[in-house]
Amino acid sequence: MTETDSIAYDVVVLGAGPVGEIVAERTRAAGLTTAVVESELVGGECSYWACMPSKALLRPVIARADARKVPGLRQAVQGPLDTAAVLAHRDDYTSHWQDDGQVDWLNGIGADLYRGHGRISGTRTVTVTAPDGTVSTLTARHAVAVATGSRAVLPDLPGLDAVRPWTSREATSAKAAPGRLIVVGGGVVATEMATAWQALGSQVTVLVRGKGLLNRMEPFAGELVAEALTEAGADVRTGTSLESVTRENGTVVAVTGAGERLEADEILFATGRAPRTEDIGLDTVGLEPGSWFRVDDSLRVEGFDWLYGVGDVNHRALLTHQGKYQARIAGAAIAARAAGDPLAEADPWGAHAATADHHAVPQVVFTDPEAGSVGLSLAEAEQAGYRVRAVDVEFSSVAGAGLYAEGYRGRARMVVDLEDEILRGVTFVGPGVGELVHSATIAVAGQVPIGRLWHAVPSYPTVSEVWLRLLEAYRG
Repeated sequence: MTETDSIAYDVVVLGAGPVGEIVAERTRAAGLTTAVVESELVGGECSYWACMPSKALLRPVIARADARKVPGLRQAVQGPLDTAAVLAHRDDYTSHWQDDGQVDWLNGIGADLYRGHGRISGTRTVTVTAPDGTVSTLTARHAVAVATGSRAVLPDLPGLDAVRPWTSREATSAKAAPGRLIVVGGGVVATEMATAWQALGSQVTVLVRGKGLLNRMEPFAGELVAEALTEAGADVRTGTSLESVTRENGTVVAVTGAGERLEADEILFATGRAPRTEDIGLDTVGLEPGSWFRVDDSLRVEGFDWLYGVGDVNHRALLTHQGKYQARIAGAAIAARAAGDPLAEADPWGAHAATADHHAVPQVVFTDPEAGSVGLSLAEAEQAGYRVRAVDVEFSSVAGAGLYAEGYRGRARMVVDLEDEILRGVTFVGPGVGELVHSATIAVAGQVPIGRLWHAVPSYPTVSEVWLRLLEAYRG
């Protein structure tokens, strides 16, 4: 093991996924010297095992589903997908799991990349052990930003390691479609991967412990997605737990809590995430290894004036786009503090506060149909103490929806704060609704009054005319 002298930077970023990259980009834009430490691929989970590969798998699935609902086109797309071509397209979008382009980008902004395992080794200090054993000690004049992300959690089932289960990583990087796939879980990863692999040739069985899918959204979202998965040939079972999982002669054997025996070629567990903080030296600064960070709205860890927790590690919103938003806020806050400038703490929607984490988090689930939401569900708004009213409309009332897809099925809901007459949340479910979510995000984050939304006229005949139907339903 070779140890180098200590190297000083203004900022050290631990983790070079999309969140860490944006922290580095913002601090470099402010003129701060910045080091970035990465133990795997620059670009992180999103680029190689999550957002990009999953959406590359799902895009042809959704495009075919939409085309089958268009008269004059449906007969041309009745055959199976070319699974090999879809997987090759996925490989292209992951850059074949090579990070040269991302490294070039980091170099282009003037950040220094250290490959290896980084651990906090004291106040404002990070020690990096490179693959060849070389140890570098980096000190930060102003900030250490931890952006190491999260990892999939496997349940505590005896002998599970021997089963070689899939997590989200294996599900998005598999080289072939398994003949039979069991998906355990009912959240975003579970529903998206069930949608993808069922369409790519697998016989999918979804096992959900709870009452339905997508339980963090409005109930109708999970209901419509479950209906579509069932129509596509998947077997969706709710209220189902697993008692044991084994692999016998290459076949996965899963036994449910009811004693039913299910067989498959692979089993995917999509049952939660944990922070990648178990071995980054938190104990050296009095924090619990493996814990989530508690941060303020500038993303600074509570009790520290130099440590930031950005992205998944703070458990605010485990979404790439929200982590990148936090990175922009954290970068601006680090730069302001380094310059001795006051933070805009009096303005909750200012440059140094990640207020959207609390009030306006958008998300799109790329199933068939798509499900998208921003802000609070009806139940969440009521629990938060708001006096609210839910306004629901079916997309069948919108001419543009019928033109988009024959027999278009979907629903929209807005949750109206009756005191302030603003929106606390919006949910859309239906083909193509992902592109509607940003309009809802603007309305919720901007706290646009209902009276002003009445003057935001949707073009005819588009699916976005659902906004007019919602406002008409609210006004009566």
